[in-house]
Amino acid sequence: MPPRTLHRILHIDDEPDVLAVAAFALRKIGGYTVQSANSGTQAVALAKEFAPDLILLDVMMPVMDGVQTLAALRADPATAGIPVVYLTAKVQTHEVKSLQQTGVAAVLAKPFDPAALCRNLKDIWANHTSGSSM
Repeated sequence: MPPRTLHRILHIDDEPDVLAVAAFALRKIGGYTVQSANSGTQAVALAKEFAPDLILLDVMMPVMDGVQTLAALRADPATAGIPVVYLTAKVQTHEVKSLQQTGVAAVLAKPFDPAALCRNLKDIWANHTSGSSM
């Protein structure tokens, strides 16, 4: 069975400007269907309803941070297998290594170039699907 195509992205970030810029780029440049969430709690509920192919997740958020959100997503069988990419300002080498150990597909840096974000997600998706039985 050929790998699925990346169409639907759920983006979680507590910063409205980041959500707006990323959504615009992902829709207009990448051609993706995007759903945005401004908290981990909202994202966990939306992930089941929206059924994204990939989740783009901020790390530093109030109440429920990215690592906690990832844990909640992984604990639910309906969302456990969705690949997650952290989009974060926590990009010191030791921080990236620690975040990679949480089982995400990749860690991308903020601030980001909107066009590069689309290319990066396309590459991450290609690498993820070629290495799994999706």
